[in-house]
Amino acid sequence: MKRLVLIFGICLLIAGLNEKLNGQIPDRINKVIIDAGHGGKDPGALGKNTKEKDIVLAVAQLTGKYIHENLTDVEVVYTRDSDEFIELHKRAQIANESGADVFISIHCNSNKSSKPFGAETYVMGLHKSVENLEVAKTENAAIYFEDDYKTQYEGFNPDSDEDYIVLNMFQNASIDQSIELSAYVQNQFRERVGRKDRGVKQAGFWVLYKTTMPGILIELGFLSNPEEEKFLMSKEGQEYMASAIYRAFRDYKVEYEEKANGLKPIVKKPPVKTDTVYYRVQFASYKKEKELDFRKFRGLANVKMYEHEGQYKYTAGNEKDKETAVRIKNEMIARGYKDVFIVAFKNNERISMEEAQTLVDKNLIP
Repeated sequence: MKRLVLIFGICLLIAGLNEKLNGQIPDRINKVIIDAGHGGKDPGALGKNTKEKDIVLAVAQLTGKYIHENLTDVEVVYTRDSDEFIELHKRAQIANESGADVFISIHCNSNKSSKPFGAETYVMGLHKSVENLEVAKTENAAIYFEDDYKTQYEGFNPDSDEDYIVLNMFQNASIDQSIELSAYVQNQFRERVGRKDRGVKQAGFWVLYKTTMPGILIELGFLSNPEEEKFLMSKEGQEYMASAIYRAFRDYKVEYEEKANGLKPIVKKPPVKTDTVYYRVQFASYKKEKELDFRKFRGLANVKMYEHEGQYKYTAGNEKDKETAVRIKNEMIARGYKDVFIVAFKNNERISMEEAQTLVDKNLIP
């Protein structure tokens, strides 16, 4: 009987939310909630040298900083901006009462094995695998730190498979927008930061279930993987991940507002050859090809491979200005990389540094 009442209540909630959202679709994205998972007495996932609550707070604050500095029309609201414990239901309440347009929850993953690595982004929906369900169970278990969780969460049990069947009947009315934003996030993690892309997934997260706007839950990586933990602990790693989330949000905002205001979508044209020069930092050369997520490459941004003189050569960065490439090179040297140097490319083909400079001097660069 209890389950039937809960199911009926959820169905009424779905109908009400759909009616509300269908009648009040904003044409601008002016407010974003950034939710740093866990906090205070809830440490979240534990690595050998760090805690999830600390990493996600740092990344959340950096993400908000980048949005505030670059998107002046967007107000940033944090569910927490210090090491404090905020209940799951209060996080959703903050988002709903603020009238936010987007909800971004930031977390870190963990596994019994130290092998898994990579970033993934979740939306509210039916889990497609046992693995997805386990991630949701882990994050939802935060309610156990609350004194009155049995009352507050209507008897919801984070460890019960049956409860997730009921929970997943709720299909967020904003799921399409949530998936679009998630895709932007994963693309940035993969292309800009060079992280392993574990994809956009669905699962029953309580905090996404209770929020009424497009919402996503990001798992930055696995603290159980030593290399990934080291990257996420580093200032550079946190800046890269935050920058990726900011850029994904920015691109999603542009596309959303174009559609909402009846502007014609930008049609992607076939790539046209140009004289644009890109500078990369070469750091490795092998006789046999390596995967781009090869362990020695982890933590490097925008790793690419090209063939030259019978060797597979690997570079980091892909910059239009030489000064940025020099900075990347110096950072890599400081991290212990040897024999690193800058190479130039035009139309994805390596050119000499002299030719690159000639093109720049002739102002052929758009």
